[in-house]
Amino acid sequence: MALLSSTQSRALVQPVFSANKAAIRTVRSTVCNAVPEFKVESTAAAVLASALLMCPAALADLNVYEAAAGGEFGIGSAQQYGEADIQGKDFSNQDLRRSNFTSADCRRANFKNSNLQGAYFMKAVAFQTNFEGANLSDVLMDRSVMNGVNLKDAILERAVFTRSDLGGASIEGADFSNALLDKLQQMALCKYADGVNPVTGVSTRKSLGCGSSRRFRAASPSNPDGPQVTESAKDAFRATMPTYRE
Repeated sequence: MALLSSTQSRALVQPVFSANKAAIRTVRSTVCNAVPEFKVESTAAAVLASALLMCPAALADLNVYEAAAGGEFGIGSAQQYGEADIQGKDFSNQDLRRSNFTSADCRRANFKNSNLQGAYFMKAVAFQTNFEGANLSDVLMDRSVMNGVNLKDAILERAVFTRSDLGGASIEGADFSNALLDKLQQMALCKYADGVNPVTGVSTRKSLGCGSSRRFRAASPSNPDGPQVTESAKDAFRATMPTYRE
C-alpha cells in the first residue's frame, strides 16, 4: 500500500489558503478520492483536517453568508455580525433583537433608535458608536471598547458592561436601571450623569445609583426590586424567534 507523505499532503492542502471556494471543494474531493488508495500519515491527516476545518477564508465566507441570510436561519430579527467589520454602517431604526455583534468592529456605526434588546456585543469595538435612543435592555456588552460612545436617551436596563471601557461616553438621559457595571466605571459616569430618559422617565443619576453605595450594590440584572421585563415585551421578544415546529 502506497504512503501519502506529509509533503504530498501539504501539496494537496496548499490551494485552500488561496481563499478560493472552488479550491476548497477541489481539495476536499481530491483528499476523499485519495483515502481509499493511500495510507495517510497521522501528521498529514492533522494538516488536512486543520486546513479544511479552520481555514480563515472559509470562516469569513460563512460569516458573510450568515449576514446575507437575514435572521436566524433566515427567520426572525437576529442578525449575524460576529467578528464583522461594520465600521460606519447605518443600522438605525431597525429591529435587531438578539443579534450577534460579538467581537465586531462597530466603530462609528449608527444604531440610533434601533431595538437591540438581548443583543450580543461582547468584546466589540464600539468607539464613537451611536446608540442614541436605542433599546439596549438585556444586552451583553462586557469586555467592550466603548470610548466616546453615544448613549443619549438609550434604555440600558439589565445590560452587562463588566470590564468595558465607557470613557468619554455621552449618557444624558440614559437609563442604566439594574445594569451591571464595574464600580470604578459607575463612579466615573456619576461625575457627569444628567437627564431623564424620555421613555422610562427614570433619572440617569438614579439609575446609576449615584451617591448611594447601597443602591449600587443592589443593582444587577437579576435584582427583583428593579424594573422587570413586562409581559408585552416578553411576547414581542418571543415573536422575533424562529419557529422550528408547528
